[in-house]
Amino acid sequence: MNNWNWDTFFEAFPLVLEGIWITIGLTVACYLFALLFGFVWTFLRRIPIKPINWLVTWVMEFIRSTPPLVQLFFIFYAWPMVPVVGFAMDPFTSAVLGLGLHFSTYIGEVYRSGIDAVDKGQWEASTALNFSTRQKWTKIIIPQAIPPTIPMLGNYLIIMFKEVPLASTIGVVGILQMANNYGAQNWAYLEPLTIVAILFLILSYPSAILIKKLEVKMNTRFDKKAVVNSSSSKGAV
Repeated sequence: MNNWNWDTFFEAFPLVLEGIWITIGLTVACYLFALLFGFVWTFLRRIPIKPINWLVTWVMEFIRSTPPLVQLFFIFYAWPMVPVVGFAMDPFTSAVLGLGLHFSTYIGEVYRSGIDAVDKGQWEASTALNFSTRQKWTKIIIPQAIPPTIPMLGNYLIIMFKEVPLASTIGVVGILQMANNYGAQNWAYLEPLTIVAILFLILSYPSAILIKKLEVKMNTRFDKKAVVNSSSSKGAV
Protein backbone atom coordinates (compact mmCIF):
# COMPACT_ATOMS: atom_id res chain seq x y z
CA MET A 1 0.00 0.00 0.00
CA ASN A 2 1.27 3.46 -0.91
CA ASN A 3 1.23 5.65 2.23
CA TRP A 4 1.28 9.43 2.10
CA ASN A 5 4.79 10.85 1.73
CA TRP A 6 5.44 14.57 2.09
CA ASP A 7 8.81 14.28 0.36
CA THR A 8 7.05 12.85 -2.69
CA PHE A 9 4.42 15.61 -2.50
CA PHE A 10 6.99 18.43 -2.53
CA GLU A 11 9.03 16.70 -5.22
CA ALA A 12 6.00 16.21 -7.48
CA PHE A 13 4.45 19.63 -6.93
CA PRO A 14 6.74 21.72 -9.21
CA LEU A 15 6.65 19.01 -11.88
CA VAL A 16 2.85 18.86 -11.92
CA LEU A 17 2.67 22.66 -11.78
CA GLU A 18 4.55 22.84 -15.12
CA GLY A 19 1.36 21.69 -16.86
CA ILE A 20 -0.85 24.41 -15.38
CA TRP A 21 -0.34 26.81 -18.27
CA ILE A 22 -1.31 24.15 -20.79
CA THR A 23 -4.47 23.44 -18.78
CA ILE A 24 -5.36 27.13 -18.49
CA GLY A 25 -4.47 27.84 -22.12
CA LEU A 26 -6.57 24.93 -23.34
CA THR A 27 -9.50 26.09 -21.20
CA VAL A 28 -9.33 29.61 -22.63
CA ALA A 29 -8.98 28.36 -26.22
CA CYS A 30 -11.90 25.91 -25.86
CA TYR A 31 -14.07 28.55 -24.22
CA LEU A 32 -13.41 31.19 -26.90
CA PHE A 33 -14.22 28.61 -29.58
CA ALA A 34 -17.44 27.68 -27.76
CA LEU A 35 -18.46 31.34 -27.35
CA LEU A 36 -17.99 32.05 -31.06
CA PHE A 37 -19.49 28.82 -32.38
CA GLY A 38 -22.41 29.19 -29.99
CA PHE A 39 -23.55 32.11 -32.16
CA VAL A 40 -23.38 29.84 -35.22
CA TRP A 41 -25.82 27.37 -33.64
CA THR A 42 -28.07 30.21 -32.51
CA PHE A 43 -28.36 31.81 -35.94
CA LEU A 44 -28.68 28.47 -37.74
CA ARG A 45 -31.65 27.63 -35.52
CA ARG A 46 -33.31 30.91 -36.47
CA ILE A 47 -33.33 30.07 -40.18
CA PRO A 48 -37.06 29.87 -41.05
CA ILE A 49 -36.71 26.67 -43.07
CA LYS A 50 -38.05 23.65 -41.20
CA PRO A 51 -35.71 20.96 -42.66
CA ILE A 52 -32.62 23.06 -41.79
CA ASN A 53 -34.01 23.90 -38.36
CA TRP A 54 -34.75 20.23 -37.69
CA LEU A 55 -31.28 19.15 -38.86
CA VAL A 56 -29.47 21.74 -36.74
CA THR A 57 -31.55 20.83 -33.67
CA TRP A 58 -30.83 17.12 -34.21
CA VAL A 59 -27.08 17.71 -34.58
CA MET A 60 -27.00 19.79 -31.41
CA GLU A 61 -28.90 17.13 -29.47
CA PHE A 62 -26.56 14.44 -30.81
CA ILE A 63 -23.48 16.37 -29.69
CA ARG A 64 -24.96 17.07 -26.25
CA SER A 65 -26.03 13.45 -25.83
CA THR A 66 -22.60 12.05 -26.72
CA PRO A 67 -19.87 11.98 -24.05
CA PRO A 68 -17.13 14.54 -24.76
CA LEU A 69 -14.51 11.82 -24.27
CA VAL A 70 -15.97 9.85 -27.18
CA GLN A 71 -15.97 13.00 -29.30
CA LEU A 72 -12.30 13.64 -28.47
CA PHE A 73 -11.38 10.09 -29.45
CA PHE A 74 -13.33 10.36 -32.72
CA ILE A 75 -11.73 13.68 -33.70
CA PHE A 76 -8.19 12.61 -32.82
CA TYR A 77 -8.18 8.94 -33.83
CA ALA A 78 -11.06 8.35 -36.26
CA TRP A 79 -11.42 11.63 -38.17
CA PRO A 80 -8.04 11.29 -39.98
CA MET A 81 -9.31 7.98 -41.41
CA VAL A 82 -12.47 9.48 -42.94
CA PRO A 83 -12.09 9.36 -46.76
CA VAL A 84 -11.56 12.63 -48.66
CA VAL A 85 -12.37 15.08 -45.82
CA GLY A 86 -10.40 13.50 -42.97
CA PHE A 87 -7.08 14.95 -41.81
CA ALA A 88 -4.86 14.61 -38.76
CA MET A 89 -4.64 17.26 -36.04
CA ASP A 90 -2.30 17.68 -33.11
CA PRO A 91 -3.67 16.84 -29.63
CA PHE A 92 -4.15 20.47 -28.57
CA THR A 93 -6.12 21.42 -31.71
CA SER A 94 -8.21 18.24 -31.45
CA ALA A 95 -9.04 19.08 -27.83
CA VAL A 96 -10.04 22.65 -28.70
CA LEU A 97 -12.28 21.41 -31.49
CA GLY A 98 -13.80 18.56 -29.48
CA LEU A 99 -14.47 20.32 -26.19
CA GLY A 100 -15.22 23.66 -27.84
CA LEU A 101 -17.77 22.13 -30.17
CA HIS A 102 -19.38 20.15 -27.36
CA PHE A 103 -19.85 23.16 -25.07
CA SER A 104 -20.85 25.45 -27.94
CA THR A 105 -24.16 23.59 -28.15
CA TYR A 106 -24.94 24.50 -24.53
CA ILE A 107 -23.75 28.08 -24.95
CA GLY A 108 -25.88 28.38 -28.08
CA GLU A 109 -28.92 27.59 -25.95
CA VAL A 110 -27.83 30.24 -23.43
CA TYR A 111 -27.65 32.79 -26.25
CA ARG A 112 -31.07 31.71 -27.49
CA SER A 113 -32.63 32.21 -24.06
CA GLY A 114 -31.11 35.70 -23.87
CA ILE A 115 -32.36 36.63 -27.35
CA ASP A 116 -35.85 35.30 -26.61
CA ALA A 117 -35.93 37.45 -23.47
CA VAL A 118 -35.45 40.68 -25.44
CA ASP A 119 -38.72 42.60 -25.42
CA LYS A 120 -40.75 42.37 -28.60
CA GLY A 121 -40.90 46.16 -28.71
CA GLN A 122 -37.14 46.29 -29.27
CA TRP A 123 -37.50 44.21 -32.43
CA GLU A 124 -40.29 46.46 -33.61
CA ALA A 125 -38.27 49.59 -32.81
CA SER A 126 -35.30 48.38 -34.84
CA THR A 127 -37.63 47.72 -37.77
CA ALA A 128 -39.24 51.15 -37.40
CA LEU A 129 -35.80 52.76 -37.43
CA ASN A 130 -35.10 50.95 -40.71
CA PHE A 131 -32.02 49.21 -39.34
CA SER A 132 -30.30 46.62 -41.50
CA THR A 133 -30.13 43.05 -40.19
CA ARG A 134 -26.54 43.60 -39.04
CA GLN A 135 -27.40 46.87 -37.28
CA LYS A 136 -30.44 45.29 -35.64
CA TRP A 137 -28.35 42.51 -34.12
CA THR A 138 -25.20 44.48 -33.22
CA LYS A 139 -26.86 47.64 -31.90
CA ILE A 140 -30.18 46.47 -30.44
CA ILE A 141 -30.54 42.73 -29.83
CA ILE A 142 -27.10 41.39 -28.81
CA PRO A 143 -26.26 44.27 -26.40
CA GLN A 144 -29.49 43.50 -24.53
CA ALA A 145 -29.45 39.72 -24.87
CA ILE A 146 -25.91 38.94 -23.69
CA PRO A 147 -25.53 40.77 -20.32
CA PRO A 148 -28.24 38.73 -18.52
CA THR A 149 -26.58 35.50 -19.68
CA ILE A 150 -23.10 36.36 -18.31
CA PRO A 151 -23.54 34.36 -15.06
CA MET A 152 -24.62 31.27 -17.02
CA LEU A 153 -21.70 31.69 -19.42
CA GLY A 154 -19.40 31.97 -16.41
CA ASN A 155 -20.74 28.72 -14.99
CA TYR A 156 -19.98 26.95 -18.25
CA LEU A 157 -16.41 28.28 -18.11
CA ILE A 158 -15.96 26.62 -14.72
CA ILE A 159 -17.52 23.38 -15.95
CA MET A 160 -15.26 23.41 -19.00
CA PHE A 161 -12.20 23.94 -16.81
CA LYS A 162 -13.11 20.76 -14.94
CA GLU A 163 -13.61 18.82 -18.21
CA VAL A 164 -10.31 19.90 -19.79
CA PRO A 165 -8.35 17.03 -18.10
CA LEU A 166 -10.15 14.70 -20.53
CA ALA A 167 -7.71 16.01 -23.13
CA SER A 168 -4.93 14.08 -21.41
CA THR A 169 -6.40 10.92 -22.96
CA ILE A 170 -5.29 12.11 -26.40
CA GLY A 171 -1.90 13.38 -25.29
CA VAL A 172 -2.37 16.97 -24.12
CA VAL A 173 0.20 17.41 -21.35
CA GLY A 174 -1.73 19.38 -18.74
CA ILE A 175 -1.53 18.97 -14.98
CA LEU A 176 -3.33 15.62 -15.01
CA GLN A 177 -0.98 14.15 -17.60
CA MET A 178 2.03 15.49 -15.69
CA ALA A 179 0.72 13.82 -12.53
CA ASN A 180 0.18 10.54 -14.37
CA ASN A 181 3.68 10.73 -15.84
CA TYR A 182 5.19 11.28 -12.41
CA GLY A 183 3.12 8.44 -10.96
CA ALA A 184 4.19 6.05 -13.70
CA GLN A 185 7.87 6.91 -13.29
CA ASN A 186 7.92 6.74 -9.49
CA TRP A 187 5.01 4.38 -8.83
CA ALA A 188 3.46 7.02 -6.60
CA TYR A 189 0.06 8.33 -7.70
CA LEU A 190 -1.47 9.48 -4.42
CA GLU A 191 0.54 12.67 -4.00
CA PRO A 192 0.59 13.96 -7.61
CA LEU A 193 -3.13 13.33 -8.11
CA THR A 194 -3.83 15.09 -4.82
CA ILE A 195 -1.85 18.06 -6.16
CA VAL A 196 -4.06 18.07 -9.25
CA ALA A 197 -7.18 18.15 -7.07
CA ILE A 198 -5.74 21.00 -4.97
CA LEU A 199 -4.86 23.05 -8.06
CA PHE A 200 -8.33 22.61 -9.50
CA LEU A 201 -9.86 23.64 -6.18
CA ILE A 202 -7.62 26.72 -5.91
CA LEU A 203 -8.53 27.85 -9.42
CA SER A 204 -12.20 26.88 -9.65
CA TYR A 205 -13.58 27.69 -6.19
CA PRO A 206 -12.75 31.44 -6.22
CA SER A 207 -14.11 31.58 -9.77
CA ALA A 208 -17.36 29.99 -8.63
CA ILE A 209 -17.69 32.57 -5.83
CA LEU A 210 -17.02 35.39 -8.30
CA ILE A 211 -19.65 34.06 -10.71
CA LYS A 212 -22.16 33.79 -7.85
CA LYS A 213 -21.56 37.42 -6.84
CA LEU A 214 -21.83 38.49 -10.48
CA GLU A 215 -25.13 36.63 -10.78
CA VAL A 216 -26.54 38.40 -7.71
CA LYS A 217 -25.32 41.75 -9.04
CA MET A 218 -26.84 41.17 -12.47
CA ASN A 219 -30.17 40.03 -10.98
CA THR A 220 -30.28 43.12 -8.75
CA ARG A 221 -29.49 45.36 -11.70
CA PHE A 222 -32.24 43.93 -13.88
CA ASP A 223 -34.75 43.92 -11.01
CA LYS A 224 -34.13 47.66 -10.51
CA LYS A 225 -34.47 48.21 -14.25
CA ALA A 226 -37.78 46.37 -14.26
CA VAL A 227 -39.06 48.54 -11.39
CA VAL A 228 -38.02 51.72 -13.21
CA ASN A 229 -39.73 50.57 -16.40
CA SER A 230 -42.87 49.65 -14.46
CA SER A 231 -42.96 53.07 -12.75
CA SER A 232 -42.46 54.81 -16.10
CA SER A 233 -45.35 52.85 -17.60
CA LYS A 234 -47.66 53.79 -14.71
CA GLY A 235 -46.65 57.41 -15.02
CA ALA A 236 -47.42 57.37 -18.71
CA VAL A 237 -50.88 55.97 -17.99
